[in-house]
Amino acid sequence: MEMVPGLPRTSVAETLAEKIVELRPGALPEATARKCEDLLIDVVGLCITARNEDYIRSVLAGCDDDGPCTAIGHERTMNAAGAALVNGAAAHGEDFDDTFEGGPVHAGAVIVPAVLAACERHNPDGRMALIGIAIGAEVLCRLSLVVPKAIHKAGFHPTAVFGAMGAAAGVSAALGLNAKQIVDAFGVAGSMAGGIIEYLAEGAWTKRLHAGWAAQSGIRAALLARGGFVGPRTVFEGVHGLFHGFAHTTQGDYEALTGQFGTRWVMDTLAFKPYPCGTMAQPYIDCARRLAARGIKPEDVTEIVCEVAEATVHRLWEPLANKQRPRNGYAAKFAVPYLLASGFVHGGVGLGAFAESAIRDARVLALAAKVKFVIDPDNPYPNNYTGHIRAILRDGGVVEERQPYLRGGAQEPLTRQDVVEKFRLNAQHGGWSATQSDAALQLMAGLHNGRIDLSSLRG
Repeated sequence: MEMVPGLPRTSVAETLAEKIVELRPGALPEATARKCEDLLIDVVGLCITARNEDYIRSVLAGCDDDGPCTAIGHERTMNAAGAALVNGAAAHGEDFDDTFEGGPVHAGAVIVPAVLAACERHNPDGRMALIGIAIGAEVLCRLSLVVPKAIHKAGFHPTAVFGAMGAAAGVSAALGLNAKQIVDAFGVAGSMAGGIIEYLAEGAWTKRLHAGWAAQSGIRAALLARGGFVGPRTVFEGVHGLFHGFAHTTQGDYEALTGQFGTRWVMDTLAFKPYPCGTMAQPYIDCARRLAARGIKPEDVTEIVCEVAEATVHRLWEPLANKQRPRNGYAAKFAVPYLLASGFVHGGVGLGAFAESAIRDARVLALAAKVKFVIDPDNPYPNNYTGHIRAILRDGGVVEERQPYLRGGAQEPLTRQDVVEKFRLNAQHGGWSATQSDAALQLMAGLHNGRIDLSSLRG
């Protein structure tokens, strides 16, 4: 093909695609393969826990995509894109899924549903599913490092935007596409990416949809590319490319995307959440729980001041009155004043903290009304998620707590047993028996070593 003046000889997508096709099943480092296995366990549990929720019933009702693929926890089967949509929405729906601390982005809820559905329909080889999950998650995480914080600042959800690209990469790898086809898949996925964060205004459901929409977009992009459909090779860095559209700049650290790809795996640091709510809120809940463990009562507190990262304020702290008294359970997941108050009063934040009765708890709301924030210009977000509480007491005393990192993250990761226990609790919440959970865990333990059959995850 004749070069167009002004365009690079080798684009970012072409560099990345060449590195992707060099990776082979069985070549993953042990830590990376194990992280992929943890992602699978976590995502399946999350799909089960959300299977009876109203938003999943709505997604199912809105789909006419029946086919042979598994919507986890449901008897109904769907085509690959439909299964990826439902499973992705369910996995992300309770905001209990993994997170990448450098992003923040949620990899598992996008990549696992996309790769599982694509393989179940088109290439039921567990080895290819494993490499697809690893590559898809790695691409998604690395994309979030190119221009940190810019996507959120522009009003978009990074998981939705980068998720379509990561899913395209993961599905392409799992289906064995060549380098040219992977470039085209990236190019096509760039026109499918999107996801605004206006759900924050009133606690609407659209964020829940983002992971599933990105997952099905990745499948469609990969299949289109496999069929010969051509996408722009400068989809990332081009003057009208992904970063121009969603970050309002073409200047970024593209080496963070392509450098040492396949030899250094950033996805190894993916964090699993201890609480089903916004990631950056979690260290503040830990601080609140430790404060309560000192024997301090909510009624003893006159004011709580939290040091926060400026980039988190528009999502988790403002408007302050709304975050102190969220209008519904979903809005409460992104309201730090409510979350830390709930953790303080009840000793933790579980799935029940977002029921209608819970968000109207008088003691929780009374304490949340006392929570304020100040900007900490030295906060390390997004490279590290920290928490801080300074409580002023009625007797004039001042008590502080700090959490220097996200529990479940790189500095205090969950063990495999922790991930399995989380799966069991989520499956129980979703109405599955211990026998069903045991069978699912047995299936997942051998999934990457043989032919993929997900039929036992239905119903």
